[in-house]
Amino acid sequence: MIETKTARTAAPALPPELQSPRAKLVYLYLTTNGDATVSEMGESLGMKKISLYSILKTLKREGMVDCDGDTYALN
Repeated sequence: MIETKTARTAAPALPPELQSPRAKLVYLYLTTNGDATVSEMGESLGMKKISLYSILKTLKREGMVDCDGDTYALN
C-alpha cells in the first residue's frame, strides 16, 4: 500500500484590525506573493482596480503595506 501525506501549512495570521473580507484577501495575497502591482492583484483576485486602490490606501494608512512606485508589499 502506498501512503500519501498531505502537506499542511499553517495559514498566516491576520492582523485583528482587518475586518473587511476583501482587505483580508489582499493582505493574504501579499503575504503569499511578496509584492505585486494593482494590475497583478486585480487579475489574480478578480477585483477591480478602484476597489484595490481603496483597500490598499486603508492598509497603507494603517501601516500594514508600503508602496514603491506602483508595487505594493507588506511592512
